[in-house]
Amino acid sequence: MERTLYKSLINWKIKEDRKPLILNGARQVGKTYLINEFARNEYKKFAFFSLDRQPLVREVLEHRGDTDKIIRNLSALSEIDITPHDTLIFLDEIQDCPKALESLKFFCEDAPDYHIVVAGSLLGISLHNGISFPVGKVDMLRLYPMSFEEFLLAMDKPKLVEELKRGDWEIINALSDVYKDLLRQYYYVGGMPSAVLAFVQNMGLNEVRARQKQILFDYSRDFSKHAPSSQVPRIQMVWNSIPSQLAKDNKKFIYGAMKKGGRANEFELAIQWLIDAGLIYKVNRVNSIKMPLKFYEDFSAFKLFVLDVGLMGAMVDVPASSILINDQIFSEYKGAFTELFVCCQLTTTAIPFYYHSVDNSTIEIDFAIQLADKVYPVEVKAEENVHAKSLKTFMAKNPDLEAIRISMKNHIKQDWLECIPLYAFTEEIERRIN
Repeated sequence: MERTLYKSLINWKIKEDRKPLILNGARQVGKTYLINEFARNEYKKFAFFSLDRQPLVREVLEHRGDTDKIIRNLSALSEIDITPHDTLIFLDEIQDCPKALESLKFFCEDAPDYHIVVAGSLLGISLHNGISFPVGKVDMLRLYPMSFEEFLLAMDKPKLVEELKRGDWEIINALSDVYKDLLRQYYYVGGMPSAVLAFVQNMGLNEVRARQKQILFDYSRDFSKHAPSSQVPRIQMVWNSIPSQLAKDNKKFIYGAMKKGGRANEFELAIQWLIDAGLIYKVNRVNSIKMPLKFYEDFSAFKLFVLDVGLMGAMVDVPASSILINDQIFSEYKGAFTELFVCCQLTTTAIPFYYHSVDNSTIEIDFAIQLADKVYPVEVKAEENVHAKSLKTFMAKNPDLEAIRISMKNHIKQDWLECIPLYAFTEEIERRIN
């Protein structure tokens, strides 16, 4: 399956000041598959090591020596003649060998001609547990679940992707029913590669849901296996509470919704563990939508989102008929799935984004995004009925801003507001960035 991050890997390979690469990302988002495809297509030889299953490799990396000796030993263990430029060295599950991460510094300084990539499903957690990070000596990329664009490519719809990228709204509007149907399918399947593969290969909706459930089970097992025992119950409580919290009118995360009298100091470590594992996204509030947004960040109020819309559907057992057959998924659940979808797609763009609300007020702006030297209030509507007071009231007080509304309506440009279809907003943002 085609991943857009592949182009970034190509750029890493050819750049003159290339450093060892850390590929981060949550478990089961496709890191190992992507690197295998990259090595198969772009290198003559591939030396793959899984540090959680190969203790001898860990031993080689833990006993510090010169990089020439490390290369010789890795060549012996892999039975591959590792040579500069034409061999890709891949160290997977690197969090199981902290010394391996530290050794990247020496590869950068002493052996820059060797191409080395490392990945780890729980690397973010390990870095917060005292692993020495080779600052300035590595390049970094992050892989997320498959975006809607990548889903379309997996469904063999490259022409539809091309139209979204071209941005001809007359054509996109004419194809709206096609895009809406595919968006419904994405809401059910989500972007976890295993679920997408089952769907593309026509294994059936039950198999898609079974794979999503297995991923959720594996995540819960990670809680017990890798998190501090004192935090496991709290991590599970936070994780389980996110869907119901997103289904509220006010989606601000409330500690008391998990436990009567719950407080921040009880759950801060649990939330951070889930963030470090890549399983949730935290969107902080800004008190004002002005440049730069970071200046107005309020860390006391935030929303939490799980990493994938398909997984959230599996968490709450939304039936396939509610998603695939009609617009129920868009009109019910108070827009929880749609706001999650927008958050996940925004996350892949790497632009700064927050949300905005005013205490003791009904005004809430779903997202505030920063593109170059402009900021935009963004309203997300789950269906074509887009009547809402918050955005109009906010814009009346901030007439110097331009607003964006993301909904199921076709594209419309007005004086103060641009309406962008849900299925097309990521490409529109990327056009504005570029």
